[in-house]
Amino acid sequence: MDNFDEKKDVMLSDCPVCGSKKSLHVTNKTDNIPYFGDILETSVTCDKCGYQSSDSISLEHNEPKRYILKISDEKLNTRVAKSQTATITMPELGLKVEPGPKSQGYVSNVEGILSRFEQAVIRAIKLEGEGISEEVQNNALDILELINNVKMGELQTILILEDPFGNSVIDDEDAESELLTPEEVDKLQTGFTTIDQ
Repeated sequence: MDNFDEKKDVMLSDCPVCGSKKSLHVTNKTDNIPYFGDILETSVTCDKCGYQSSDSISLEHNEPKRYILKISDEKLNTRVAKSQTATITMPELGLKVEPGPKSQGYVSNVEGILSRFEQAVIRAIKLEGEGISEEVQNNALDILELINNVKMGELQTILILEDPFGNSVIDDEDAESELLTPEEVDKLQTGFTTIDQ
């Protein structure tokens, strides 16, 4: 960052998109969010080209945890807080979402998680377009049908939430909670780039 403007509480930098000098406004602020604790919110906006981006990073580090919930129709409204470092798996449906560099945290419910998986499958089908093989298309349609069956209460399945930084939770008394072993933590993606020295 090149310059700090105290009046606006904004750091000025060069835009990575259009290259304009000191046109990028970078704002940082901390906040306390239920389930996530203290977070750092960063937003960037370029005056020249309109580029915008924002991110939230948890500033807390808790014990690494795994939550397991058996999903039935009465559990669709169960609150789920997923941090940017968490992995969500529904192994019986063959679904898994791991954090990447642009992963963000969110608070939703089980039905919202199912809808996110559903939208991801639909996007994948559209990306493949006409070049999609019949086998891949049938597999995707089978997954969509399974997700719909879970939403309709016709199928029960398992939802697993794993967070190496312990900032996620399935907020339900029936959710099993356990600490992750160091070996299990090592196998999880975090979405962060790390450099071993």
